[in-house]
Amino acid sequence: MSLIVQKYGGTSVGSVERIKQVAERVAKFKMLGHQVVVVLSAMSGETNRLIKLAHDVQSQPDARELDVLVSTGEQVTIALLAMALKDLGLKAKSYTGAQVRILTDSSYTKARILNIDEQHLRSDLQAGNVIVVAGFQGVDEHGNITTLGRGGSDTTGVALAAALKADECQIYTDVDGVYTTDPRIVPEARRLKTITFEEMLEMASLGSKVLQIRSVEFAGKYKVKLRVLSSFQEEGEGTLITFEEDDNMEQAIISGIAFNRDEAKITVLGVPDTPGVAYQILGPVADANIDVDMIIQNVGANNTTDFTFTVHRNDYVRTLQMLRDLQAKIGAREVTGDDKIAKVSIVGVGMRSHVGIASSMFKTLAEESINIQMISTSEIKISVVIDEKYLELAVRVLHKAFGLEKAA
Repeated sequence: MSLIVQKYGGTSVGSVERIKQVAERVAKFKMLGHQVVVVLSAMSGETNRLIKLAHDVQSQPDARELDVLVSTGEQVTIALLAMALKDLGLKAKSYTGAQVRILTDSSYTKARILNIDEQHLRSDLQAGNVIVVAGFQGVDEHGNITTLGRGGSDTTGVALAAALKADECQIYTDVDGVYTTDPRIVPEARRLKTITFEEMLEMASLGSKVLQIRSVEFAGKYKVKLRVLSSFQEEGEGTLITFEEDDNMEQAIISGIAFNRDEAKITVLGVPDTPGVAYQILGPVADANIDVDMIIQNVGANNTTDFTFTVHRNDYVRTLQMLRDLQAKIGAREVTGDDKIAKVSIVGVGMRSHVGIASSMFKTLAEESINIQMISTSEIKISVVIDEKYLELAVRVLHKAFGLEKAA
């Protein structure tokens, strides 16, 4: 008998019919003798609807109250699934994040999990219950409801699997695994049977929407066996995320092409080239809880430097205004920005043992007259910032250049 944690996304529970289908799938695992914990997202579109309601009432919704509001979406789905399981003759019990006591910090709308009290979940599992837990949410030390940010249900699922020492965490979504890139852009993209945690972490951080990055971090840290599966297919092995390459893994140099449309670029021109200038620029940005991605600093003329970095597009206006307000203080000549950019990345552990990968990428883009604005590298990835209008073309040509298509 295995302990399995299954997470189902919003499209998987988007209607009563689909919730009943999830219940039937869970019942099959239960009938095979497994203990099952199910983590659910809200119905597809529900979180957006609730956020819109908040903005209809308050132009800048209070973060604490917004978390109280949006956390209700998952409460609906867990109750409905528990009812559907009981209708199939199974014992089932639903829990909100607060009832489990998924303890988080107090960073409303983007809280981080600190601890999970899993003891009463174990008791309910021993009593034969299927446990249904609301994803995306927790509670801070003061009893305030918190949410984990977009995609937080993945993190809930992996965190529960780690706390319960589950045999496997299965992430059910609207795709049947991790692909070499988005099949909607490249129909020839193929599903990977396996991918390393290291590669998956890079893919998630670089824009792949299959798994939320914190869930991959959790799985890697606590060695949770992770598998991505489709909730719309009865059979299929999905993609297994592993710790190390083995002899059966595809031996491609590049495993995938990731991309992100949600990028914006900020450039601070002509600041004094003195020690501490980077902190003067990025310190206030960090204090405002704004994540910075790629950073480039170029030394200019007359002992000045130009400083360019990227942020999430949602933070673009706020970051730009903040630095323009600080322009005189930091001695900048000008602060400019561009929110029509995109990031394209190639990822693969094979880069470690192969040379010429970067030049191949740059040559491929140059042949299509795609200008590279920024470059960032690590051991197993190369990312470039380009004009957003060239994004899909860049993904297609890179996918072909690195031989990632389905076998003929």
